Amino acid sequence: MPHALRRRVLVATAVTTAVVLGATTLTACGSGSGGEDETESGPVSLTYWSWAPNMEKVAAIWNAKHPEIKVTVQKQASGDDLVTKIITAAKAHQAPDLVQAEFQALPTLVSNDALADISKEVSGAKDKFAPGLWQQTTLGSDAVYAVPQDSGPLMFFYRTDLFEKYGLEVPTTWDEFAATAEALKAKAPEKSLTTFSANDAGLFAGLAQQAGATWWTTEGQKWKVGVDDAASKKVAEFWGGLVEDGAIDNQPMYTPAWNKALNTGEQIAWVSAVWAPGTLTTAAPDTKGKWAMAPLPQWDTAKPSTGSWGGSTTAVTTDSKHKAAAARFATWLNTDPEALTALVKEAGIYPAASAAQSGPALADPPEFFANQPDFFTRAAEIAKTTAPAAWGPNVNVAYSAFKDEFGKAAKARSGFGEALTAVQDLTVADLKKQGFEVAR
Repeated sequence: MPHALRRRVLVATAVTTAVVLGATTLTACGSGSGGEDETESGPVSLTYWSWAPNMEKVAAIWNAKHPEIKVTVQKQASGDDLVTKIITAAKAHQAPDLVQAEFQALPTLVSNDALADISKEVSGAKDKFAPGLWQQTTLGSDAVYAVPQDSGPLMFFYRTDLFEKYGLEVPTTWDEFAATAEALKAKAPEKSLTTFSANDAGLFAGLAQQAGATWWTTEGQKWKVGVDDAASKKVAEFWGGLVEDGAIDNQPMYTPAWNKALNTGEQIAWVSAVWAPGTLTTAAPDTKGKWAMAPLPQWDTAKPSTGSWGGSTTAVTTDSKHKAAAARFATWLNTDPEALTALVKEAGIYPAASAAQSGPALADPPEFFANQPDFFTRAAEIAKTTAPAAWGPNVNVAYSAFKDEFGKAAKARSGFGEALTAVQDLTVADLKKQGFEVAR
């Protein structure tokens, strides 16, 4: 890592919340210690940690065409477990050459000196991605720590039959969204437009991004936390008001009760990401062909924007002795047409690369949305408006605090202002506890 950025990001000893979660036993080793760049003078073997299904099939395409660089995929868990394992491996100088890392995990991994700056090796890839996605791999600097792999632009999913039955129009603004929720309650009190769920902070983070929120930034050598910035407060007050008034449900997602509500039409819409059709297939199987997708309602229709819920990257570790080769594979994996087609068909992801979002692999709509043939065409247009996100080294602490504080507020239907303040305070306190300098 360049010294200037290291000084700016690594403002504390490399002790992050991910490590506090607990070290895991190493089950695989990388290509060795030291992480020095080496001249690729012969066959190179690279190890890639990934949780995406069938990634070994995608790597096999590369291996068949590039006998000089062999990539071996090792399946791993995702989320905090993988972050902890990567950091633990990096401290022992046994990290793999490449890792699949979620966007929000990058600052934690960089602050632990686990990821290499590959800006020189991937300089030609930037224009192949929406600016909001590429920005997340740079941490606001000239360095680049990963290549975007998949993304989760937010959209609005709704039951076409029930919208027609109750005379509802698809909302294009958040004010219209609130009015639609109230209109449905007036016509069918037993039904709800949707629910506010506190069990996944990623959705709220995406909604805040759309409104212009910036949760983590740096000020000199200090971190600045803005979980309670003006944009986030606006989003919290909006959803808190709907819950408090009973205009929408207040139950968490991904429960049997939530599945039933979607399947029976007790809830007739869902603010979610492009991957929603896969979830609906299992959560609401009886509703196949009855849904449609539309852009997320807007705060300012003159400046259309969407947030992200999910998404990951391919990063090169500082332990890799074959940085150039690893970066070459990461670029191929996420920009080459054949690789992107394989990622869609074999791994089932929504590619981050803009060209692939309207490519042949996504020519047909998801089977569950067969009634909307332009599904992926519309999704590609929405994805272009993805707002930038700003992540910090203790995202998991903020997410955990969100689940606790917003969960209590949602259950009590008490509004979300105090909950948001609590998340902010807990996030700042954790950074200070770790030894980071924090500006306020």
